[in-house]
Amino acid sequence: MNTSTKSLQHWPTRQPIVFLALAVAIWWGLYQALAPVSEAVVAALPVDRTSHLGGALQFFFYDTPKVLMLLTGVVFVMGMVNSYFTPERTRALLAGRTEGVANVMAASLGIVTPFCSCSAVPLFIGFVQAGVPLGVTFSFLISAPMVNEVALTLLFGMFGWKVAILYLGLGLAVAIVSGWVIGRLKMEAYLEDWVRDMPKTAASFDAGKTTLADRVQAGFVSVREIVGKVWPYILAGIAIGAGIHGYVPQDFMASFMGKDAWWSVPLAVIIGVPMYTNAAGVIPIVQALLAKGAALGTVLAFMMSVIALSLPEMVILRKVLKVRLIATFVGVVATGILLVGYVFNTVL
Repeated sequence: MNTSTKSLQHWPTRQPIVFLALAVAIWWGLYQALAPVSEAVVAALPVDRTSHLGGALQFFFYDTPKVLMLLTGVVFVMGMVNSYFTPERTRALLAGRTEGVANVMAASLGIVTPFCSCSAVPLFIGFVQAGVPLGVTFSFLISAPMVNEVALTLLFGMFGWKVAILYLGLGLAVAIVSGWVIGRLKMEAYLEDWVRDMPKTAASFDAGKTTLADRVQAGFVSVREIVGKVWPYILAGIAIGAGIHGYVPQDFMASFMGKDAWWSVPLAVIIGVPMYTNAAGVIPIVQALLAKGAALGTVLAFMMSVIALSLPEMVILRKVLKVRLIATFVGVVATGILLVGYVFNTVL
């Protein structure tokens, strides 16, 4: 590889301001072209645009690049922001705080930190070693996957700022209150013995100077790691959403997941728990369900249960928690999600 090629590869971090300005302009131009391009693609196919298949294809060709572009942009920006919130710094911020205030801080930090269920065990161990109270730890572990920047950005892009803000407020409330309740129950005895008996260590972080170029590089790393992992879920979610959009009768969805069916919210939670995906994969399904007449609270309760109470996460947490604590965690969070579903159905 010659010197000019290497220089071209590294110019984003050598001239970060120029790169960011050009990236925003290109991203915005491409985003604005999504709707006409998707319609043109369907028009070029031997398919009637007004047919079930035509509607499903337009949904897929529009939503796939839209979700991927939103996800890439947000993950890149949050990768830069997350350079301030390493696991070590997060533990240091939470350690030594009183409950209540610490629950609020932990849930709020969950919004801007990219930790998911796959990170649950090492994060849990690190928090316990740093002296973070059990309930505060749960506030963070609930908020991080459920009320993260990906979910909020996609909700804003698809449903507008009112829905995104309401989801943010109610999601944080679930994380804060659930963590506080678990903390009040004093269930430290139901940690696995090896976790409870670990020696406590001081939480610290390196406050060394990080440049804008370093943060741009962190953004690239986040895109590679996060988008690289979740894009199959996105394609699967959009494909399912396209099928619902094109083929599922509206009356069926309205009767199954509408406001009039009081049992639809608990049923949505029960269905969501065994599933495993993330916000990027499930939100396109939520969009398609809403277009078919499903109630917003019902489908968001389904979404929250998939993200915050997935069965694989429970299996991972079993390594550090005893069954009674896991059952308490599921029961408290599920109750909060049910309340969120009913509130959404009532006010919207």
